[in-house]
Amino acid sequence: MALDSFVKISAVTNLSDARYCAGMYVNLIGFDLDENSKNYTSPQKFNEITGWLSGVDYVAEFKNTHPEKILTLIQEYKGINFIEIQEETHLRMLVNSSYGVIFKKELASEEDLDDLIAKAQFFKDFGVILYLVSESLELKTSVNQKLKTLAAKAEVLLGFGIEPETVRNLLTETGVKGIALEGGEEIKPGLKDFDQLAEILEALEIEE
Repeated sequence: MALDSFVKISAVTNLSDARYCAGMYVNLIGFDLDENSKNYTSPQKFNEITGWLSGVDYVAEFKNTHPEKILTLIQEYKGINFIEIQEETHLRMLVNSSYGVIFKKELASEEDLDDLIAKAQFFKDFGVILYLVSESLELKTSVNQKLKTLAAKAEVLLGFGIEPETVRNLLTETGVKGIALEGGEEIKPGLKDFDQLAEILEALEIEE
């Protein structure tokens, strides 16, 4: 079955999770390539996992690694389609590469959304996908309206406030491109375990 939304799974670390997500027809599977990260995936492990997969695109996920090093490192990873970074200043050094670019942004307040809206034309012009996460923002009416404004101007993946019971309504209300969920050894705040991630994906299945 297909999913009724664009979905990215981040920080996948093992074959069983990767095969499950691919089998659920998610769009993007991300691997943490920061060497000091607890979820770090080596080239060998990446190639072993992706050798069993098909039908998905792969994301090389970095926090603050310099773009020049990123472009060198990912040569060892076969099949990478997207680069995800968290340093806004690095965007201009990557948007003209041969890879799609995802900008992961931690939202501390609604003002951060205002800032992104003001820069939305840049993100659209260079095909940058925004991946928004937050440990403090609640998806109340004012936040959802700003998400809708941003999503009308740029591609947005929402990575917080997602629950199986409300995910479809959330997608409709905000108009975002899709959602992003965390895999890895430890599920991030908002996802208690992999079972809840599975519940969200199952809630998005299109009945045939």
